Amino acid sequence: MKILFIHADFIEYEVKKKAIEDAEELKVKKDGMEDVLVAFISVEKSDEWHDKAVQEIKNVASMVNAKNIMLYPYAHLSSELASPEKAVEMLKAIEEELKDEYNVKRSPFGWYKAFKISCKGHPLAELSRHIECKREESKEKVESEWYILTPDGDLIEAEKFDFGEYEELKKFYEYEAFGSREADREPAHIKLMQEHQLVEYEPGSDYGNMRWYPKGYLIKRLLEEKVEELCLKAGAMQVETPLMYDVSHPSLKKYVSKFPARQYRIEGDKGREFFLRFAACFGQYLMAKDMTISYKHLPLRLFEIAKSFRREQHGELSGIKRLRSFTMPDMHTICKDEKQALDEFRKQFLLSKKWAELLEIEGEIAMRFVRDFFERNREFAVELVKEWGKPVLVEIWDKRYFYFVMKFEINVNDTVGKSFALSTVQIDVENPEAFGITYIDENGKEKYPYLLHASISGGVDRCVSALLEKEAMKMREGKKASFPFWLSPTQVRIIPVSEKLLNECIEMAGKINARVDIDDRDESVSKKIRDAEKEWVPIIIVYGERERGGTFKPRWRFECNEEEVTIEKLNKIIMEKMEGFPSRPLPLPMLLSKRAKFR
Repeated sequence: MKILFIHADFIEYEVKKKAIEDAEELKVKKDGMEDVLVAFISVEKSDEWHDKAVQEIKNVASMVNAKNIMLYPYAHLSSELASPEKAVEMLKAIEEELKDEYNVKRSPFGWYKAFKISCKGHPLAELSRHIECKREESKEKVESEWYILTPDGDLIEAEKFDFGEYEELKKFYEYEAFGSREADREPAHIKLMQEHQLVEYEPGSDYGNMRWYPKGYLIKRLLEEKVEELCLKAGAMQVETPLMYDVSHPSLKKYVSKFPARQYRIEGDKGREFFLRFAACFGQYLMAKDMTISYKHLPLRLFEIAKSFRREQHGELSGIKRLRSFTMPDMHTICKDEKQALDEFRKQFLLSKKWAELLEIEGEIAMRFVRDFFERNREFAVELVKEWGKPVLVEIWDKRYFYFVMKFEINVNDTVGKSFALSTVQIDVENPEAFGITYIDENGKEKYPYLLHASISGGVDRCVSALLEKEAMKMREGKKASFPFWLSPTQVRIIPVSEKLLNECIEMAGKINARVDIDDRDESVSKKIRDAEKEWVPIIIVYGERERGGTFKPRWRFECNEEEVTIEKLNKIIMEKMEGFPSRPLPLPMLLSKRAKFR
């Protein structure tokens, strides 16, 4: 970034006409300031972060004792200009950071303007700066140590642990400690999601925003319904909060200014600017702030299935594993004290474990602690590992770098050496005070609670990618891939051996309590069977003269001891497989001949 500073008695400008097609929306045509530090700014391609520019502007303002600052976009200082979108984003972020300490104005971007300026003419009145505006991951380096915690309570340095039979835990540790988030290879789930016509990239939208086809949407909705059921049965109150929030809201400003490059921004009425939420946290925080909460109401749980948006770096986007638009079931639990928070944490840990079992996924757990919290609650951590039944990865920080003192995640290793988190629970000790969330204790005093963040399932999109990655690994081992029965788009496929049997197959389909379709295409029976196998249909029934007698020999894609069944017996098997799971209708026409192809 290049900046020309002029300490001036005054500056006045008047907008003339657009300089670029995507010029910023005009709010005022004329404006100016007196006794002002004018910063003529060229945002460059290499600029990633605004904090150094803010600091330099503050430094110069201090040198000349300026309280008024005019930010003036000025393309003539560089030949390596950033895109208009990036430049405006950077200038707005600088403006937001300066507003708390200075009287700040910003002239509109993308317009030809006439201006008058009167330089004060003292030795520091004209200065120039070239600033390397690179993103820093953190203002201070996060120092952590890695351990393995066993169900017996042994805490062993990860480098010294004998991983032996725990190969997946070893892969996870190596990725966490030494791996890169950059998506250098395509994970297997991308090809599978396309072959099964579940999900696809949407070329008419931004990267990381997907189109969900009927079969994929069915799976996604069933997952949402099941996690919703788990959370509501656990005592959560379901709410709905806005998708967008005001960037200048007093409680949100600090968070927004930290990550401007990771947000979608939109303009509202009267010049207000909004960001699309990157979690349900904001809405639930603001809701909790306005509630009247007694200690008698605690623990208090708020739950939402939240469509969320994060402008992740392009190189980190990967199929439906890492997206810019995704669905996240979010639950926040307000707790009286540490004891209650730990009790709730255990319950939500067990719910997350149950979720992994429902998805038939064997993940790897990471637990992360601030050291003093771990030492105080080590036995609690060991109890959780015993519940999990195998060693887990532990990361310990010497001090608190984040808003939480403890968190855990269930992670999945994919087919290209990466790992990603599904379920997570965190104990937050910072945000209740930051957002003014309080409760009234037994003595009538207002207190800040502990706050648990939980996503029992993790991102729903990620759950689908985890299912596909798991099945891809099975296929590499020569095993049959399948969806969990309750998530199979087609649960039963009937294949008539001739057209004259079609009406009987339609009648039969109506008697089966499952998602049933019929392959009535003009293809050979063997090809129809192969196609059903490729779609991972769990029950295939070939219907011929013999089957007209009322008994069938299904092809099972899961373990089943029944070679021959009636419709009644088949329905009993299906009922057992579906016990405790939600159900939705077949997402496509029952007859395959009536189906259009999505790709």
